[in-house]
Amino acid sequence: MRIGNTFFIALGIGALWGAIYTVVFSIVAMLITGDTIIPDVGVALLSGAIGACSYVLYPPVGRSWFWAAVSASVALVAYVLLATMFSANSVYSGLTFSTAVVTFLVCAFSWHLCLKGMGAESQARYQLEVILLRVLKGVGFVFFSIVVALPFYVMLMTSLKSQQSLLSNPLDLSIDFSQDPKLLFRSYIELFSKYQFGSFLLNSTIVSVVTVLITLLFSIPGAYAVSRLRFPGKEVLSRSILLIYMVPAIVLVIPLYAVFSQLGLRNSLLGLIVVYPATTIPVAVYMFQGYFRGLPYELEEAGLMDGLTRVGVIMKITLPLSLPAIASVSLYIFMIAWNEFLFAFMFLDDPAIFTLSRGVQSLNTSEIPRQHLMAGAVIATLPVLVLFLWFEKFLVAGLTSGSVKG
Repeated sequence: MRIGNTFFIALGIGALWGAIYTVVFSIVAMLITGDTIIPDVGVALLSGAIGACSYVLYPPVGRSWFWAAVSASVALVAYVLLATMFSANSVYSGLTFSTAVVTFLVCAFSWHLCLKGMGAESQARYQLEVILLRVLKGVGFVFFSIVVALPFYVMLMTSLKSQQSLLSNPLDLSIDFSQDPKLLFRSYIELFSKYQFGSFLLNSTIVSVVTVLITLLFSIPGAYAVSRLRFPGKEVLSRSILLIYMVPAIVLVIPLYAVFSQLGLRNSLLGLIVVYPATTIPVAVYMFQGYFRGLPYELEEAGLMDGLTRVGVIMKITLPLSLPAIASVSLYIFMIAWNEFLFAFMFLDDPAIFTLSRGVQSLNTSEIPRQHLMAGAVIATLPVLVLFLWFEKFLVAGLTSGSVKG
């Protein structure tokens, strides 16, 4: 086999992933166990380069996930030998060796995705650009995954700590899972038993669900009218839908506070149910009208010719075809209402009707332990995460819903 430019690119890719994952998994192991691990970046860099080169040296026809695993084994052996000769750290400790195993297995996955279909021989410019894009995509994915996951991990681990352990070592995020579950989840238990967190969840659920229903009730006909019907001022209305977002929310809060105080809507969930749809309907109309314009108008004309009214066309043709848009808009509106803080902070004074964001803010006092605040933040995050995962399946299923008659 002739050695070409891909071989030397594999050297760089293997070294890059070896260094990245060694640092990442060493930090993860330290966070989980609380032990100190000094990553051997130089040794991992060389071992990753050796593993990636062994991957591209294998004939392209037989290259597979199995060969990627074999290449990971080659890199692991190289890591053990190099660490034994040149590193001051002991690679034979259980935690360090386990971290190395996970590191090079994930490295093999990464260089397989970056180099699949490429041999060690020289490649054309197009193939080199493909490799570069794969590497950039992988590095970006790892970076943003860390940015998203690390704060949530710190938040979760802090919520499971005791006040004594937090004060003794705030940077120790390891958890002893062998302790009594009542002690481990004490922060969550006390949230619901002492701080009315169940009512916060119920209030936020009511407000968010009602906001979604009201928004869909008004935005779907409005978006359909703007995208399908002809009337004077249609273009002006279509372009000015989002003008409300040019006005900062803090500017609207003061007059709304005065008006709602006079109308008796302040310090009530009804006031929020009035305000939230007013801010979400414009963006929902904007999102729906773009989707409605992409639907084939011939289907609606066929429905009208079959005797359906305009409302019947919307209910039997447009809405079934728009399930993906309805799902995504509903999730977006729910997230806005669920996480909204400014109006809830200004309008609500009674703890019995606090929404979740307002309730979590009320925990941010010196009298309440910090782990209780973190537990509240975890509870506030999980429902949205679960809904997103559920709606993801619904979005895929909705792509074909309504496309076949019957």
